[in-house]
Amino acid sequence: MSRTKLLATSLCLLLTCALWIPRAHASQWSQATKLTFSQPVEIPGRVLSAGTYWFTLARGETDRNLVQIWNSDRQHLVTTVMTIPDERMHHIGRTSIRFEKEHPTGSPEALRAWFYPGDNYGHEFVYPESQARKIAKESGRPVLSMRDDASNDPNAVKNAPIAAINSQGQTVDKSQAMEPASGNNQMSAQQH
Repeated sequence: MSRTKLLATSLCLLLTCALWIPRAHASQWSQATKLTFSQPVEIPGRVLSAGTYWFTLARGETDRNLVQIWNSDRQHLVTTVMTIPDERMHHIGRTSIRFEKEHPTGSPEALRAWFYPGDNYGHEFVYPESQARKIAKESGRPVLSMRDDASNDPNAVKNAPIAAINSQGQTVDKSQAMEPASGNNQMSAQQH
């Protein structure tokens, strides 16, 4: 093989690899996860109908605690919600989500946290205060919260102080709502 052909082949191979690598890391960076719920699910600020949704991290270095929820074909942004880092004791090789411990029969389960496959750190959802108060009362455990007025504005969400609401409806330190995942109330989901 001539030196020119070898150089051209090497450059083509290098270019192909360079184009492939960012795509492989893009999904991991955004943590794009396709979740299908068979029943309605409560999330901060709303209830998602049964169906398929994409959960991704917001773009940008400073927005790693903002989760965006998209429709099934990722063409329409349903909502952006605030989260804080959550830790689980053992990572598993698939996506998992956690729900609050108890909910009244007939009402949607409240989503507590989402973990990307293989990660020990996930995203615990922060609810508007009025919604957190209701969930805490129903579940009997503290729920992360922020002011109701901040939860409707993606820019205000970034800077909103985070606390927790306990089952008696009192505002408490957010550490009281944070507990390592033990595996209870987890659901696995396939990540696409």
